[in-house]
Parts: sequence; structure tokens; C-alpha cells
Amino acid sequence: MGLDNAGKTSLLRRLKDDRMVQHDPTLHAHSEELTLGNINFKAFDLGGHAAARKIWKNYFQTVDGIIYLVDSADPTRFDESKTEFDNILETPELSKVPIVILGNKVDMSTAVSEGELRSALGIGNKIEGKNTEIDGRPVEVFMCSVSK
Repeated sequence: MGLDNAGKTSLLRRLKDDRMVQHDPTLHAHSEELTLGNINFKAFDLGGHAAARKIWKNYFQTVDGIIYLVDSADPTRFDESKTEFDNILETPELSKVPIVILGNKVDMSTAVSEGELRSALGIGNKIEGKNTEIDGRPVEVFMCSVSK
């Protein structure tokens, strides 16, 4: 999950077949079966544009984990991304679902630091100690470059 142009489809392609290609915006949700090591996953690639975000809730009942991507090189959209992330945190069906936040595109010159991303998402002060949690739910933040 994440806003449009955050790198969701690129991540899925990278995990599925280790390829990087130019993608059109995701208009319709689709799923992929992934095998990483000895673990099989069913991953949903959900569009990130405003209209597509309205259907995210249709997938919440079957979710065991969330990867939330943020374009760390586009601070102009952090407020919008924070709003969507807050909506996820406030959704009762997701109250126990672990979340990984990927600050993508760290290879770009405009990318922010992990601390700046945490602050922008309003989670810097909610995460305490070694066990990273928000309201009792496991949350981890990683900065990355899906393309690299």
C-alpha cells in the first residue's frame, strides 16, 4: 500500500522476478504469488491514486501484514501519505496487523532521512525501545531503493 508512484508495483516485480521495468499506474488491484526462501506469500498490488485508495478496505479482512511504501524523495506528498497511513492505523480490522514502512527512493538526491520520514508520518514519538510498536502493533521502518 502507499500513494501512487511510491514504488509498490516495482517492489512486487523486483520480489517476483528481480526485474525493473517502467510501469503504467496501477488502475486495478491484482495479486501475485511469491516465494521467498521457504515461505509462500500472496501479495496484493493495490493502486495508490485517490480513487483506488477507496477500495483498500476491501482487502483488510484477509491481510496478515502490510508493506506501506512512501516516496522518500517527494516530501511534498508526505502530508497525504501521513493521512492514508493514519487511516490504516485507525482501521479496527488492522489493529493487530504488523506493518513495514519502506521509505523508497533513497538513491535520489531529494530523499529525506529515516528520522525525517518518521517525523513526517508522525511516528517518531510513538516508537519506543527495541520492540517497535504503535498501539501494540509491530511496526518497522526501513529506508531503501527498490530500483537498486
